[in-house]
Amino acid sequence: MQLISSGTSPFVRKVHVLLHETGQRDALEIIDAPTSPFDTAPEVASANPLGKIPALVREDGPTLYDSRVICRFLDQRAQAGLYPEGRLWETLTLEATADGIMEAAILMLYEHKLRPAEAVLDSWVDAQWTKIERAVAVLNARWMSHLRGPLDMGQIAVGCALGYLDFRHDARGWRKGNDALDDWFAVFSQRDSMLETEPTG
Repeated sequence: MQLISSGTSPFVRKVHVLLHETGQRDALEIIDAPTSPFDTAPEVASANPLGKIPALVREDGPTLYDSRVICRFLDQRAQAGLYPEGRLWETLTLEATADGIMEAAILMLYEHKLRPAEAVLDSWVDAQWTKIERAVAVLNARWMSHLRGPLDMGQIAVGCALGYLDFRHDARGWRKGNDALDDWFAVFSQRDSMLETEPTG
């Protein structure tokens, strides 16, 4: 199998963390294919018509895309239990919340990176950050018991989302007023799987 990926994508990082945690790193060939909405890499376009990463190219079936689909597939492949039946809906909701944080953070980046300076809409950027602030506050207020529990995909997704905020939007300070989440992330970010997948560039 081949994983079409990019070293800076938080969605790709989710997959890499799962691979580390489930002992599947050697099962995939990693194809680095940086891409953007304006410049889709050929490898990405051929794997996913939407032009997004990650995509998992399989020999015995159609290519899978969207990080949630890929993570669910790889978890089932390893029988790792990162989507535990007893708290499945909570895990999926937590993963969706983390993915929403990543999406908003990437839109903020694209607004400055892909538009001419005179066309940047600061109110759009601020609106995306407001979504992130709300989501992070809810994680801090309502989800700490789950985050402190046995490892699952919700925790991995949140860890990758917060890591991406540090990577791209550190100056905005997501930690302010979210002490419990900050404390949790300080520990979670030291897992081998997180340290070995830190984004660069």
